[in-house]
Amino acid sequence: MTRLQNRAPVGIDLASSVATVSRTYVTTPIYYVNAEPHLGHAYTTIIGDAITRWSRLMGTPTKFLTGTDEHGLKIQQAAEAEGVTPQEFTDRIAPKFAAAWEKLNIANDDFIRTTEQRHKDAVAELLQRCYDAGDIELDTFAGKYCVACEEYYQDDELIEVDGHADCCPIHQRPVQYFEEENYFFRLSRFQDRLLDWYAAHPNALTPEHRGNEALGLIRSGLRDFSISRTSLEWGIPLPWDEKHVTYVWFDALTNYLAAVGFGSSGEDAQDYTDWWPATHLIGKDIVRQHCVYWPAMLMSAGVELPQRWAIGGWLLVGGEKMSKTSGNVVNPLDLIDDIGLDGFRYYVLAETAYGNDGDFTYEGLVGKYNSDLANNLGNLAARVATVVEKKCGGIGTPPDPDSALREAARSAFADTAKFWDDLQPSRALDATWGLIRATNGYLEQHEPWKAEPGTAVDTVMGDALEALRIVAILCSPAIPDTAQAVWERIGMRGRVDDQRLPDAAAWGRYEPGNTVVKGDPLFPRIKL
Repeated sequence: MTRLQNRAPVGIDLASSVATVSRTYVTTPIYYVNAEPHLGHAYTTIIGDAITRWSRLMGTPTKFLTGTDEHGLKIQQAAEAEGVTPQEFTDRIAPKFAAAWEKLNIANDDFIRTTEQRHKDAVAELLQRCYDAGDIELDTFAGKYCVACEEYYQDDELIEVDGHADCCPIHQRPVQYFEEENYFFRLSRFQDRLLDWYAAHPNALTPEHRGNEALGLIRSGLRDFSISRTSLEWGIPLPWDEKHVTYVWFDALTNYLAAVGFGSSGEDAQDYTDWWPATHLIGKDIVRQHCVYWPAMLMSAGVELPQRWAIGGWLLVGGEKMSKTSGNVVNPLDLIDDIGLDGFRYYVLAETAYGNDGDFTYEGLVGKYNSDLANNLGNLAARVATVVEKKCGGIGTPPDPDSALREAARSAFADTAKFWDDLQPSRALDATWGLIRATNGYLEQHEPWKAEPGTAVDTVMGDALEALRIVAILCSPAIPDTAQAVWERIGMRGRVDDQRLPDAAAWGRYEPGNTVVKGDPLFPRIKL
């Protein structure tokens, strides 16, 4: 998402960072189906969902893609272990990811599986283009390989773990030695071209410290990498040599193009020209493949490079990355029963700055829920509705055009918009919660619950209702169900996510005469 041009509605002096683009295409990594969905998968997917919802609030047509990676040696081995075919194995696991995202209220437009024909067509097209460009050549490879990473390693990249030498630095288990005839992508030819492109697009990698890691990989020297295997059966054959099966990265990464019709014709091909390039959300462990291999592959094929890479850290458990191997996997759906869907979504988005590592604890989850949701947003909504019921007959009153909260609302919107545009959900939510804190403080200052009904109380409550209206809009990308509940409780009609910013954030749009209802607590406090 690029910086947007200013469009100031009545009552808002927008910061220069707030803007709009014609279209936005947001992607998550596709998740490997050798295990069921866990909190690590949910982390990036919820962030992508919230970024997509914000983009739509800003009036930008937005496509959001997620999906599953279903080829490769790990899947073949897992299927053999269970006595089923790889297709049967993936057909059983992939729908669990789609079902999990539905349960987490993920608003993806598409869910791609790499076993689909549209994906196979796109992979064949990209491979053929790179082969025709002379950047794919046959060679023999002998080296040390991590099945879990689907990656070859040099000796100086391997580590010792519990007395075992030659272990993968990511999965911390021994690598295997492979030797076979492969086709190679000549990545070494692209070092200068990649560095020149990134220099010309300094905002393509975010946050900066993660981007510097990617640039460091390029500057340290690039090695050609294998793109095919003859010992593997489960995958997509090379279009010019069907003895070889496409190996990992030409297969997995091409999903982003496949989902918008690359390699297709007719209307599907038009989707490609309309939506590409993409904003990729990725984890720090796949920076090499996404920020080095992928742009070089696209350069070779004559395809425009992605618009942006947003590189996230890991959500750790006990200081370790979640993985099936480590046995520290947290099922996100289990947490919803304890803390509610929006409570869980809020924690994922607000607890850790995107790009940094976070450490998941149940105590931290409950603490964040109680402090930000129960004590702040939930308390504000309840006290406003209670006072309106007791002092204003349950009918909403108009805000003061010159309210002291007007500047807080303007500032909250400008900062919230800036940080969503910067792909920093935690900072965007903190900016939105600034308006919640200001409104709670405003009520504490005026104490309308102690005053007699009348104009003074009506004005204070009108200001609070208007602040809640704006809060409901601004928090809707993160906690959409709660935002809709607040919207309805203050008497607003329609869908909160049908609002369009920046106009909808202009001060003074609350409709007086609405019926205000208190309802059950939005976020009942939780005791550990």
